[in-house]
Amino acid sequence: MAKVVKKKMAAKSKAPEVFPFDRENYIIIGIGLLFIIAGYYAMSGNVVAGFSQLTLSPLLLLTGYCVIIPIGIFYKKKEKPSPPESAPES
Repeated sequence: MAKVVKKKMAAKSKAPEVFPFDRENYIIIGIGLLFIIAGYYAMSGNVVAGFSQLTLSPLLLLTGYCVIIPIGIFYKKKEKPSPPESAPES
């Protein structure tokens, strides 16, 4: 006959949720989205061979997609080192 082993339920302490992005990350990603929106808006002109359709919009889209959005994803705020605590004087 097989033996049933009861596992002890370990009391799991719920750690506070850690969000992967801070406020600065969302701001940087928002700036990237503004670049992308501006790029598509610049592309929507009636002139096919214009400056904004052939030059400006690809630069805005490339900057938004390949530079600013990845910076917003990988950006991590540098933590300030805490000063060493001094011993209290008697």
